[in-house]
Amino acid sequence: MHKDLKNLPDKVCLREERSRGANIEKNYINIWQSPNKILPLQQIWRRGAGKPPFLFLFFMIKKEIVKDIVDEFLADSGNYLVDIQVKSDNTIVVEIDSDGAVFIDDCICLSKFIESKLDRGVEDYELEVGSAGIGQPFKILRQYLKNVGNEVEVLTKTGVKHTGVLKAADAEVFVLTVEKQVKPDGAKRKVTVEEDLTFLYSEIKHTKYLIRFK
Repeated sequence: MHKDLKNLPDKVCLREERSRGANIEKNYINIWQSPNKILPLQQIWRRGAGKPPFLFLFFMIKKEIVKDIVDEFLADSGNYLVDIQVKSDNTIVVEIDSDGAVFIDDCICLSKFIESKLDRGVEDYELEVGSAGIGQPFKILRQYLKNVGNEVEVLTKTGVKHTGVLKAADAEVFVLTVEKQVKPDGAKRKVTVEEDLTFLYSEIKHTKYLIRFK
């Protein structure tokens, strides 16, 4: 066995490239190796007659490895990890946030740190590091805690939309204070009252910071 194939990760990917006129068509085929066997390419690739494609076997980078690297870098900073994606073409997308503000230099330094820990000679990848957008859905509890006291938009999985002030949040639920119009008994006009709505995270399609243009 070739020395570079002795310690394959749990998942690798076969990339096929075919010329389509001026375009290059790329297909990605996921391959799970058995514990003691690497499938030969002729077993992995089976296609009808015609000119064979160019095949590139490359390592799929594990999300856990990237997370450990990011956690190491962010340990002594005011920023925190929101999300990591490792796509089938080995594009790594890292999203960070902060209780204050995330600066472009924070993203640049993190990107360089990740690159210093990964070997492009072994792991062919593209890297994108950015901050959570102001209008993007909250993904972790810390983003809810950051926005306590702010106006947010909540969309439930049943399609009901609420807007109000995020009052509180913990690991299980969050509380939204909304305003509604009610007509007290004997009154001629409706009055505005506040009501607290409690939601489980599993009930929610998204929660976003509400941007209002005055």
